[in-house]
Amino acid sequence: MTDPAQTEVEEPEPGGGRPATGNGREVARGGLTTAEVAERVARGEVNDVPVRSSRSTADIVRGNVFTRFNAIIGVLFVIILIVGPIQDGLFGFVIVANTGIGILQELRAKKTLDSLALIGEARPTVRRDGSAVAVLTSEVVLDDVIELGPGDKVIVDGEVLESDGLEIDESLLTGEADPVVKKPGDPAMSGSFVVAGNGAFTATKVGRAAYAAQLAEEASRFTLVHSELRTGISRILKYVTWMMIPTALGLILSHLLTLGLPADSAIRRMVAGIVPMIPEGLVLLTSVAFAIGVVRLGRRQCLVQELPAIEGLARVDVVCLDKTGTLTEGGMDVSELRTLGDGDLRPQGDSDPRSQSDSAVRSQSDREPARVQQVLGAFGASDPRPNASLQAIVDAYPAPDSWRCTGTLPFSSARKYSGAAFEEPGGEPSSWLLGAPDVLLTGDDPLLPEIDRLNAQGLRVLLLARVDRPLDHPDVAREVRPVALVVLEQRLRPDAPDTLRYFAEQGVQAKVISGDNAVSVGAVAGKLGLPGADSPVDARHLPHDDPEAMARAVEEGAVFGRVTPQQKRDMVSALQARGHHVAMTGDGVNDVLALKDADIGVAMGSGSEATRAVAQIVLLDNSFATLPSVVAEGRRVIGNITRVATLFLTKTVYSVLLAVLVACCQIPYPYLPRHLTLLSTLTIGVPAFFLALAPNKERARPHFVRRVMRYAVPSGLITGLAAFATYLLARVYYTGPDALSAQTSAATLTLFLTALYVLAIIARPYTWWRIGLVLLMGLGFLIVLVTPWLQRFFDLRLVGTTMPWTAVAIAAVAALLLEVAWRWVGRRFPA
Repeated sequence: MTDPAQTEVEEPEPGGGRPATGNGREVARGGLTTAEVAERVARGEVNDVPVRSSRSTADIVRGNVFTRFNAIIGVLFVIILIVGPIQDGLFGFVIVANTGIGILQELRAKKTLDSLALIGEARPTVRRDGSAVAVLTSEVVLDDVIELGPGDKVIVDGEVLESDGLEIDESLLTGEADPVVKKPGDPAMSGSFVVAGNGAFTATKVGRAAYAAQLAEEASRFTLVHSELRTGISRILKYVTWMMIPTALGLILSHLLTLGLPADSAIRRMVAGIVPMIPEGLVLLTSVAFAIGVVRLGRRQCLVQELPAIEGLARVDVVCLDKTGTLTEGGMDVSELRTLGDGDLRPQGDSDPRSQSDSAVRSQSDREPARVQQVLGAFGASDPRPNASLQAIVDAYPAPDSWRCTGTLPFSSARKYSGAAFEEPGGEPSSWLLGAPDVLLTGDDPLLPEIDRLNAQGLRVLLLARVDRPLDHPDVAREVRPVALVVLEQRLRPDAPDTLRYFAEQGVQAKVISGDNAVSVGAVAGKLGLPGADSPVDARHLPHDDPEAMARAVEEGAVFGRVTPQQKRDMVSALQARGHHVAMTGDGVNDVLALKDADIGVAMGSGSEATRAVAQIVLLDNSFATLPSVVAEGRRVIGNITRVATLFLTKTVYSVLLAVLVACCQIPYPYLPRHLTLLSTLTIGVPAFFLALAPNKERARPHFVRRVMRYAVPSGLITGLAAFATYLLARVYYTGPDALSAQTSAATLTLFLTALYVLAIIARPYTWWRIGLVLLMGLGFLIVLVTPWLQRFFDLRLVGTTMPWTAVAIAAVAALLLEVAWRWVGRRFPA
């Protein structure tokens, strides 16, 4: 068998020169010359659509700098710079640092993604100077002749030039599920993919001129949208924005008009009330957590084409696995060739005894081992792009001399067989089919029990049969004459058992959905230890007319065989209809539709171009064992962001509460911006960064906003009320013109201790570094209280012993209330 990438293509037809394309241009079947390519490049007629795996550097900088809250904080920072002092503007420098960290982390993730995308980028085969060569997608030019085979994606709009049983699936563009048979002169639409046959087409529209190519680019480009985590955070930020406006007006009017404070002092207190309402670091930490997740997975040769895929796979509770290429390695070996004896002859229904005798003689000769091997060798040579099963036959049986292929029927996942017609050395014509025995044979055929026995051992069995009808006959597979059984041994992936065990331990159902024989698939899954593998289901017997019964059967089963591509899609939809988050893995063209419809599509790097194009995650090293890492990374991101979001929103709640209480009581706001910057840094900013990157195996659960707010609201109320109670007592205890500083210091002590206890709760379950983190934050605040120059810088000085100890006692009561509230919420509003 020859490699199509190195095969000389046919010369231009004599007398015809260059066949014309539909738009009046002419192109040789041998493709463009180097000079013609250079001319088109000079004219800009190249496929220059920028298909990127990540946002551009400008988009990353813009997205991190020009945010709603950066604008608000920037205005407040400028105001503080005007009224002074600089200590009250520390929050502005924190935002600058946060934005810088976000940009650097995302640029790092971009570098990883772009390098991985380059490794996994498809290289279509085009004809240049009479030879077939592989080029980058961006190097395709107008009028290029592009070769197509099973699994190839049509990358630009064009017109079919050659067709050998070429069937193209356009469902991703048109919604039409049935593949379209293409003949020379038919259009080829970018974004569609080949399901069977071979051919070539001429590029008539490239780059941005191909509208369908633009749609495909937009659909597969790296994106930050469609994430429950990001959507939930955006909703929270919207609510906070609306709360800030009336709060700011109430504070400034209260301090200026009612209390009569100087303008600069009133502005500082207003800024102090507004700034802590903004959970500015939450967006940063989400971006950083995702970016670091991308980098970590990149080190494992896992290309995340869409950021939310990390989050999405963590939410998955059902993983649908394609057997070939996922549980088994791509290659196979011929373990046995069984020719069928006289007792296996089938009556042909021919009334002419002489014809029956001729048929019997021919059948006997067909069953001779040497001849069977010749047929298989010729069959393998007839397909320029053999699948894994046919490749095993190609490796086992060399192509015979003087056998001329006169026609082919390409393999299709829907048909489950392929065909080839030959003119044999003596001039005798013959036609053959090779495919699934249970599809080619009738249900009561005596061969099936033996085939089932082989399948039960995890072997794949193909039937070689001779047919009398033409290959293009609609009933070509009826009344075939079985000649031999080809027994193939599949290579199990050594890492598959551990991966399946991981999913079982994590409560994720694994379902094997394959086009192979159900018994064989069940045997393979059983060897790998998959629960339920002993009850395989033949998809042909599923209740397709009853959606509810279909969904129930798919939910209950674990192994499904003889599944068509459309059935795979239907099974994914049935599981989703039952409330499951479904991930689909695959590497073949028959998996494309299911991959596209699944919540998360996972493709193998060695799989077809079409599968890699529609999948959100591509395993470049083809290792199924990488999937647990992706799940674990997603769970780490979601679980940790949920934790730290509770910290940030607790601060938002107590800030709003304090602002409202102060305005209603007509008293000065107790804090300056510098106080809240210090508290936010020690109880939220620094610890949240470490908590967001910590290991976390907690299973992801839906309803992010509800799960966060159920703890943030009571925590914020208790913390705010405790701080306000201390402030009121301090106003009674400390009197005089300079009493406000002492009152603020006492209230700050209660606020810090209570917020630190919220951090201690969120840091559970405790490890040595989590305990150390909480203690270190407490030590940092203590250093500020005992260091004279830090006391002056932050305007914090505890006066006497009675009020400071009272502040500690109130914080202790608040801590007790927090424990009770968290336990009650956990029972009353379970996740």
